[in-house]
Amino acid sequence: MMLPWLTESWSRLVGLGDRLPHALLFVGPPGLGKRALADALAARLLCASPGVDGHACGHCAQCQLRLSGNHPDLLPVVPEADAAGADGEGGEGSETAGSASEKKKSTQIVIEQIRDLQETLSVTGHQGSRRVIIVDPAEAMNAYTANALLKLLEEPPAGCVFLLVSSAPRRLLPTIRSRCQQWSFSRPGEHELKEWLAKQEAIDGELLALVGGMPLAAQRLVQNGAGAMHKRFVKEIAQIPATDPLKLAGQWESWLKSKEALAAGFGMVQLVEWLQRWVTDLASLRLGGRVRYFPGEEGTLAALAQRTSIAAATNCYNEVSRIRRVSQHPLNARLMLEDMLLRYARALTGSRR
Repeated sequence: MMLPWLTESWSRLVGLGDRLPHALLFVGPPGLGKRALADALAARLLCASPGVDGHACGHCAQCQLRLSGNHPDLLPVVPEADAAGADGEGGEGSETAGSASEKKKSTQIVIEQIRDLQETLSVTGHQGSRRVIIVDPAEAMNAYTANALLKLLEEPPAGCVFLLVSSAPRRLLPTIRSRCQQWSFSRPGEHELKEWLAKQEAIDGELLALVGGMPLAAQRLVQNGAGAMHKRFVKEIAQIPATDPLKLAGQWESWLKSKEALAAGFGMVQLVEWLQRWVTDLASLRLGGRVRYFPGEEGTLAALAQRTSIAAATNCYNEVSRIRRVSQHPLNARLMLEDMLLRYARALTGSRR
């Protein structure tokens, strides 16, 4: 069943038939279902007898191989961390406990993966013709890896279809983008979103707002039990500056190590992102705008906005944004949290210390 906001694009893709290009690039914010669309298209291309709606039949030998995860002509190229974790979109792998000596799984698509792909594609496919390669997220490639993939896109083996999925297409090489037919997706319309939400359980407006109205991202929050973490975050961040930011940093460090957070895949990246969005709403109110991510806390945010200046609020947003860029690999989690919360507290108190 195709997501309602993707049905038109699906029909257009199906309508291309044999005119489907050898490389497509699906771009748009995370949480829209770009990977689901790529998976559905890959299933159709490998199916022996697709249905009238264009979807794979799910019953033929090819579909059975794919559904078992063993189809030799379906070649996903994803970061090691994503391959071992949950499927879905956004590249947010879960943090799991392990020994100090355990090697952390890579969040990048490495050049060895493309070399392995080149070797695989140099021999005839299982069915002798069509093979589908899914690269997700495409922006996880560094320059060397991207150039290796570019060679395949420039001279694609016969019968190969490349499906690239990206939430940050500007991070891709221009030459990669130019070799692909780009399909762009944006936030669902209100009618489409209501139609989908009516069939879901436990997805409330607060969580949907937190992820910028991206439905699958909100669904993942619910599935991961992030509703309770969202409530805790709001309760505790709203207490600054009354609460000592250094004390809260210590509490959050323990929180990130808790079984609850680890089971939900809730880590430093998500926590910093939530603070960035909280500060975004704060700065927006101070500039005369509206609350976007925390509509249920508009009163609290409005009161906090009165405590800060436009310059302090926007400067705090810029500082948290810089911290977010390095949040995936903090050298010292406690120091990062202390620095981030102290900067936030200073924006509210006017302290220059």
